[in-house]
Amino acid sequence: MTNITSTIEQDKVNIDRCMQNRELSWLKFNERVLEEASFTANPPLERLKFISIFSSNLDEFYMIRVGSLTDCMLFVPEYFDNKTGMTAEQQLDAIFKQTTSLYALRDHYFFAVLEDLSKSGINHLKMSDLNQSECKKVEKQFVRDIMPLLSPQIIDNRHPFPHLDNKQLHIAVTLEHKRNSLFGLIAVPRTLERIIFLETSRFVLLEDVIYYFSHIAFKPYKVQNKTILSVTRNADIKTDEGVLDEDIDYRQFMQKLLKKRQRLTPVRLELQYAVKKTFIEFFCEKLKLKDAQVFLSSTPLDLTYHCNLEEKIEIENRRKLVKPVHIPCDIYPTDKKISLIKHVQKTDLLLSHPYESILPFLEMIKQAAEDPTVLSIKITLYRLDSQSKLAESLIRAAENGKEVIVLMELRARFDEANNIEWSKRLDEAGCRVIYGPTSYKVHSKICLITKKENGKIQYITQIGTGNYNEKTAKQYTDLSLITANQEIGKDTAIFFNNLLLGNLEGKYTYLWVAPNYYKQNILQCIENEQKKAENGESGRIIIKCNSLTDKEVIIKLIEAAQSGVKISMIVRGICCLIPGVPQLTENITIISIIGEFLEHSRIYCFGTGNNKKIYISSADLMTRNTERRIEITCPVLDEDIKQRIFEMLETMLLDNTKAREHFSDGRYVLRHSPIDQTINSQKIFTDQARTNAARTLVEHMQNIKETNIPSNFTNIGRRAKDIFMKFRNSS
Repeated sequence: MTNITSTIEQDKVNIDRCMQNRELSWLKFNERVLEEASFTANPPLERLKFISIFSSNLDEFYMIRVGSLTDCMLFVPEYFDNKTGMTAEQQLDAIFKQTTSLYALRDHYFFAVLEDLSKSGINHLKMSDLNQSECKKVEKQFVRDIMPLLSPQIIDNRHPFPHLDNKQLHIAVTLEHKRNSLFGLIAVPRTLERIIFLETSRFVLLEDVIYYFSHIAFKPYKVQNKTILSVTRNADIKTDEGVLDEDIDYRQFMQKLLKKRQRLTPVRLELQYAVKKTFIEFFCEKLKLKDAQVFLSSTPLDLTYHCNLEEKIEIENRRKLVKPVHIPCDIYPTDKKISLIKHVQKTDLLLSHPYESILPFLEMIKQAAEDPTVLSIKITLYRLDSQSKLAESLIRAAENGKEVIVLMELRARFDEANNIEWSKRLDEAGCRVIYGPTSYKVHSKICLITKKENGKIQYITQIGTGNYNEKTAKQYTDLSLITANQEIGKDTAIFFNNLLLGNLEGKYTYLWVAPNYYKQNILQCIENEQKKAENGESGRIIIKCNSLTDKEVIIKLIEAAQSGVKISMIVRGICCLIPGVPQLTENITIISIIGEFLEHSRIYCFGTGNNKKIYISSADLMTRNTERRIEITCPVLDEDIKQRIFEMLETMLLDNTKAREHFSDGRYVLRHSPIDQTINSQKIFTDQARTNAARTLVEHMQNIKETNIPSNFTNIGRRAKDIFMKFRNSS
């Protein structure tokens, strides 16, 4: 008995060697994002964009993950990470330490970018860099246009410490007047333009101007010490807590809850200029923060101005400083005379965003809204564009008397307000709007069109890995499968009926629906490959996802790898599994691809040859997806599409330009290869999409006997134009 117990304990120790903390893994991911700013092959403003993405990622991480850990430390002291055994406090200490080094790295890259911008004639200046004439000009502008909108405040027993809104910039000062010392604050107005141009190529930021002239705002006090600061607050609101106690519609409950977000507990204080220790102690006391939660940054505390900067730069300069805007290709004709529903009824259709446009799907919904044979449209919505064409088509369908059922997830973090607004508009238009069940976010991306032809019910189903958001469809890599497979359609109809009934126990033939059947099917597929390997056959698994944290899945992957299954994983973000550990995960390789587009698709491939099975999914391998969300995973049944997705996976696994390989010591190392063997998967997919779009256009032109160059060639690219010109000349 003792030997058995010791063996089990040893196995546990061995498995624990293959795991890492999710929070620290996420910080490594964000460092990979920041690393993109170091590549001088990227134009300077493209590099600045990656620094901005890194910063906004870190903001959200502190608002949600650090906020959640802070709550755990205070209210759930027994909590510990189930993969490393770290307590909440230990995790926070490690996070703060790692964050400090990331701030230093960000400063290094930021000033390198500023130097390259300066070489191109774009000068981001401090007020101290201006000559006397420029300084006088800005001072006049400050007194005339900025000062009237400021509300400088002293802090004493009659002027209590104010509430500092989440992530709002403030100028903080120490003041002296008649031998009295006190502190003062000025909130930087969010209504004013951040960039103040001296010329078209020279600019200062609004907060630097207010900082520089703060002595004017605080007259008759004398400013002694000052900085720019920003407070980050816990934004991890509990969206279901107390909902049963409120006798109001869930939408009203969410509106009420969102108002609390700006006033939650501080978790971080950022300073742009060094100040005295007493200064920091004062703000830490008021905000109830520790020294470790205070970070000094030479980089501006809000980098969102980079978008406006791109718009202001002259076009000639912009070409050198910014990557050309990516325009997804139209690989299927979206002519109004062509019924996309009829097209899909003949053959399944796969859209690969952002290489291929979302327009065919949007056009299909638009056509369905007008099609007299369409009876209903049902869809789950998680994140929508604020100017959503899809939502407008759903509204049109309802106005045309069709049944439109929309599951609107109001708990999509930081999109709650936008979703609440759309839920109102859809509701008012006659759509039947429902919300996800308590404790389970509906994260699935699925749409069902039901039509009646020749007295027979027909289904068209769309299942995607990403949101129905026209804006992010140009930036995120996702797959969208549209199929007329009636068995999948029947499963989808059952799924929507179960949503209407709040039933999570529904049974399905083809679809894997979380929380009840997704994880168990993933585990079963891994086990099937493990059994093959144990029987001397070839076991093979390829997984592409955004994050891997589910311990049960990780353990199953380790066991399969030990049995000889070859496992290749493309995990963009958090990865709690450590590959390459001798005798444990030697058969597992993991890469992370960080490039121009955000890798977002989830693909699961099991087996080899003609027997391989491929699934696309809305779900990652995180516990929140496997156990606490309603997710959809769908098999790819069309052999051509299955082969296409498999080839995409193979291309990504060969990427040696934007792929970082994860090693057993925790490092992610950028792959390097000879120039003649360079493989950039995102560029390859972009080129393939342009070629396919060109061929489609040529075929379309042949059909309509048109030889004029169409006006939408800008949507296709040079390759399309070349192919079309060859076709026209030869004919």
